[in-house]
Amino acid sequence: MKTTAIYPGTFDPITNGHLDLIKRGLLTFNEVIVAVAPTLKKQPLFTLHERLRLIHAAVKGLKGTKVDSFNSLLVDYVKKKKGNAILRGLRAISDFEYEFQLAHMNRRLNTNIETVFMMPSEEYSYLTSSIVREVAAFGGSVKGLVPEEVEKALRNKFRNVKYFTE
Repeated sequence: MKTTAIYPGTFDPITNGHLDLIKRGLLTFNEVIVAVAPTLKKQPLFTLHERLRLIHAAVKGLKGTKVDSFNSLLVDYVKKKKGNAILRGLRAISDFEYEFQLAHMNRRLNTNIETVFMMPSEEYSYLTSSIVREVAAFGGSVKGLVPEEVEKALRNKFRNVKYFTE
């Protein structure tokens, strides 16, 4: 039986923590669809097109991985893609309450779709796209935290940003 997990997120940008979860997901599922989700809460740094391009570059060579985007309820997208599960990462206790609420709402909307939680490797347990963006914005190195293509894209985004100290 073919099993497909949908790994939703804004991926702004994709990090090595995300890649770690995708690789772990591929140990359990035949296919992992990395699906760029809409967001009402955040203004992304990268456009949808840029994020899709960066994700494609990051997962190149990972057999069983697809990249897509959606602009609907997640459970509707999962059903459309004939997915078996929603893959989500839990880094810390602080993630749990929000993820718990999402999982229960998704289950309420469609009882046939399960949410599977995975923990990233310890080296990525603190890593978020927000932290990566902030470090890069202030000129810090994100080497080893993101794929090389993302590191270049971040440098390019922030190349003309100058911060002043008092």
